[in-house]
Amino acid sequence: MNTTPKNDGFSDRERTAMKERAAELKADGKTRRGAAKAAADEKKVRETIAKMDPDDRALAERIHTVVTRVAPQLAPKVWYGQPAYAIDGTVVCFFRSGKKDRERYSIFGFTQEAALDDDSGAWATSFALTHLSSAAEQRLTKLIEQAVT
Repeated sequence: MNTTPKNDGFSDRERTAMKERAAELKADGKTRRGAAKAAADEKKVRETIAKMDPDDRALAERIHTVVTRVAPQLAPKVWYGQPAYAIDGTVVCFFRSGKKDRERYSIFGFTQEAALDDDSGAWATSFALTHLSSAAEQRLTKLIEQAVT
């Protein structure tokens, strides 16, 4: 896929991500409610993960397990074509496949909705992932817990 920006300044990959996000917003506006919507969103996230490159898929599956175990109040949803986790529809954290983004690593990140602020005035909001060691999983677990408090 061509990544050269066209006259509007967006690459083909950026345009594709925007179209995916527009479709997600349109789907959210439908009349699905409550448990049916949650089940549909969970299924969509699992389908999105299943389509990933094997290494990213394994990583995304572990992230999905950690997030849903640590913060069951976060609802899985697809956001810009990638797995994300939200409270009342607002994304708090997300996973980005490195292979899909054509990057050398995947990313687990937090939006400004996450309660990660500290007194230092500077804190990390995203993390490069090539694999998920037990130490990395513990670190993310603590951050996810903090993000939803």
